[in-house]
Amino acid sequence: MRAVIAEDSVLLRVGLVKVLEMGGFQVVTEVGDGEELLAAVAEHRPELALVDVRMPPSFTDEGVRAAVEIRRRWPGTAVVLLSQYVEERYAAELLSTNTGGVGYLLKQRVADVTEFVAAVRRVAEGGTALDPQVVSQLLLRRDLDPLKRLTPRERDVLGVMAEGRSNAGIAQALVVSESAVAKHINNIFAKLDLPTADANHRRVLAVLTFLAASGT
Repeated sequence: MRAVIAEDSVLLRVGLVKVLEMGGFQVVTEVGDGEELLAAVAEHRPELALVDVRMPPSFTDEGVRAAVEIRRRWPGTAVVLLSQYVEERYAAELLSTNTGGVGYLLKQRVADVTEFVAAVRRVAEGGTALDPQVVSQLLLRRDLDPLKRLTPRERDVLGVMAEGRSNAGIAQALVVSESAVAKHINNIFAKLDLPTADANHRRVLAVLTFLAASGT
């Protein structure tokens, strides 16, 4: 089976090429962003596209948007999204129209070559492969209270954010580092399904969600 790889990290891209070739795939080309991916699929019409969720230029959802477009224009090309951590709304978006020939795996799974290749091949043959952590997060989407998707620490961060504090102020209040606060905030944005926008706008939306769920 022929495959196209879209990953902006050169080291990981080289590793993915080796892993797929070991699994019997022919990697026809490798690219670093969403536009190049669409052009590559149009040219080669591969059986599989292995796509990073976040790629240049904004490193938000370029890979997801390209994957959805691929499934729309070339339904015969299976798509596997790769992500650093669980972003369930992206998985749900890809699965919203057709669950056959799609997958969503965490990058850490690549280390288990046998399992990873088996999952990718299953998708290429028309099946589905979802990371167990992705499944768990998707199940949480059934809950009516979006705040229940957050960890206790993420709820703490959102609560202090609702007080109007900056990242530095949140870090001081919770006695954690600013980098930890930034990570928690990014997770909050993803878990609350907030649309891509500037950081300040997303903070406002997150606080509004918090206040609505709290009955404030």
